[in-house]
Amino acid sequence: MSRKKSFIILGVLAATVFLWPRPAHAMHIAEGILPLGWSALWFAVAAPFVWWGLHTINRRRIADSRAPTMIAMVGAGVFLVSCMPVPIPLVGTCSHPCGTGLAALLIGPAPTVVVASIALFLQALFLAHGGLTTLGANVLSMGIVGAYAAYGSFRLLRAVRLPMFAAALIAGAIADWATYAATSLTLSLALCDNSSPWPMFAAVLLALVPTQLPLGIAEGILTAVAYRFVSTRRPELLNAVTDSRAAAGVSS
Repeated sequence: MSRKKSFIILGVLAATVFLWPRPAHAMHIAEGILPLGWSALWFAVAAPFVWWGLHTINRRRIADSRAPTMIAMVGAGVFLVSCMPVPIPLVGTCSHPCGTGLAALLIGPAPTVVVASIALFLQALFLAHGGLTTLGANVLSMGIVGAYAAYGSFRLLRAVRLPMFAAALIAGAIADWATYAATSLTLSLALCDNSSPWPMFAAVLLALVPTQLPLGIAEGILTAVAYRFVSTRRPELLNAVTDSRAAAGVSS
């Protein structure tokens, strides 16, 4: 057999492997789950947070040229961490670690909303994880609720003098669980069919508990270990962000 024919056969086999239809487990809230009216509402809710995140990143870039590099590195981490699905039957979504808790501690919640939005958009566009019409709802739960829950709880716990490791662990777990509570709420509000959303909210949340409870604990441990590593080994990375925030006059 000639080399040309061999390459043709290999090409056909490769195309068959990559193009052959196969089941995919949709992460986040899948495309088509939410009615368009609810999708538009969550886009409208998420848009101001994304705008403020972009504004914050720009001000930090002006204040310190090191800040965008740190934000980009954290964004890459959020994308990779949130690409680990654990399918949940009959709910229309998946459990998975989020990474936004750690991101919020490293770069603040406002930029975390932006990096989460980019990660979710790329996953919806290229990996069939989540959807484009449900992007606003997914940004709300993972980017906004997860980031601000982690940041707020960490600052509160540190204010009452809880050790850094314990505060980061709890904040990471809270971010994960808050994300899925918000996901459960957005699903139940959209699918309750003019009845009370709370029974469906409880049912969806309960369906997520078996996987998300241990995942939240695992993500809390990951958040604590990573945050302690950065703060002890490379504190200048955190200082770059902290200093640029102070110079820009922002608090998030």
